Amino acid sequence: MKLVSWNVNGLRACVNKGFMDYFTEMNADIFCLQETKLQAGQIELELGDDYESYWNYAEKKGYSGTAVFTKIKPLSVRYGMEEDYEPEGRLITLEFDDFYLVTVYTPNAKRDLARLDYRMEWEDRFRSYLLELDAKKPVIACGDLNVAHEEIDLKHPKPNMGNSGFTLEERGKMTDLLASGFTDSFRYFYPDLTDVYSWWSYMPKVRERNVGWRIDYFLVSSRLAPVLTDAQIDCHIMGSDHCPVVLTTGELSSVTALAAATAE
Repeated sequence: MKLVSWNVNGLRACVNKGFMDYFTEMNADIFCLQETKLQAGQIELELGDDYESYWNYAEKKGYSGTAVFTKIKPLSVRYGMEEDYEPEGRLITLEFDDFYLVTVYTPNAKRDLARLDYRMEWEDRFRSYLLELDAKKPVIACGDLNVAHEEIDLKHPKPNMGNSGFTLEERGKMTDLLASGFTDSFRYFYPDLTDVYSWWSYMPKVRERNVGWRIDYFLVSSRLAPVLTDAQIDCHIMGSDHCPVVLTTGELSSVTALAAATAE
């Protein structure tokens, strides 16, 4: 199975910069978007008959928003965490036979950290939500998590210490999430690989010099790790200030069958 996640930073703009070429080339089973920045009816995509689409729009126009395009018909779809009201359209959960798929656009703490307290509260709710899902079925969570977890995950860690996306608080919440039973799929395959990032500032020459941050992830329930086959970051793909991240897996039903057998 192939899954793709991409913060497109405005889907309408990204479509004009080659989005559909990449979408068609990847032919993913599940394709997740963050920061779609549109409302219902503002775009028409020719995804083909194979895909069903699910959208979570922010109330504020031109802001946030998530979407999932899937070839696999879900058993259920949920917008937001549980019954929580999420006016910023940041989360979609699809339930499948053998796993849950969650795509998320984590709130930014803001340059002046004005939203850091809210971010901390969000992180706690998000971790609890994933753990509730994980108690039922394995989870694949993807998206822009707005944090570079370790120093290896950004080009210039020292001068960015304490900046939004690299505060001790945000990094600590990621550590807590991973310690609770989740695996960073990219680091699972490439624990020491440097200079591979998923986001670059729009400032001049930053992307050309690869002065980036890795803030887009596929996190999986740790019991899924043995059936993962690869995790990629498609740094060469333009169209947004983020690039797509990709996860490929083997047969997930084998994990479910093993869990059932163990329970018996």
